[in-house]
Amino acid sequence: MNYPLSISDIGLWLAVMAIILLITSELLSSSTEYSRNLVIEKKRLRLVALALGTGFMITVIMRVFQPY
Repeated sequence: MNYPLSISDIGLWLAVMAIILLITSELLSSSTEYSRNLVIEKKRLRLVALALGTGFMITVIMRVFQPY
């Protein structure tokens, strides 16, 4: 069955989303004045970013072991 997205496309999307979420969590944790008014759980944001990064690494491993 052919899917419209390849493993490379999914891996790229996961990598970009992980980078965006990690940068956001670091910016929120470094600026204490602005982050007091936000109701975002920084720990959960960082965990989601790490999960997306792990998903990216899984897609890389899948591409390495995928036969051509």
